[in-house]
Amino acid sequence: MSKATKAIQQLPPATLGALQKLGADLAVARLRRKESLRTWAKRLGVTLSTLQRLEAGDPSVSIGIVASALWLINRDGELGNLAAPEHDQGALNLNVREAVELGLARAQASADARMRAAAPNGKQD
Repeated sequence: MSKATKAIQQLPPATLGALQKLGADLAVARLRRKESLRTWAKRLGVTLSTLQRLEAGDPSVSIGIVASALWLINRDGELGNLAAPEHDQGALNLNVREAVELGLARAQASADARMRAAAPNGKQD
């Protein structure tokens, strides 16, 4: 079994669901534009079966094909924001946690310094 196959088999259910919704949404976009599978496949430069797999939410369809399909409906601009650092909530939470820990450490060091300064001869007990 290839690494890619293993990775696809381990996709979280929510991710698979999101891919299926994306595929269905692309199919709706195609139908609303009154374009056939054959026409869209040709415009995408893919086979009819690849387009059907895309619209079914098959996770093995390449991201390049997904991006091209998004371009066909003028939604490819969103790709640049999907993993933008300013939207990475996990990293943002980590940064906040680190800042809080740093603040606590500095507050403790400051309190320790004040206690040493207040002790006779600058010494602690």
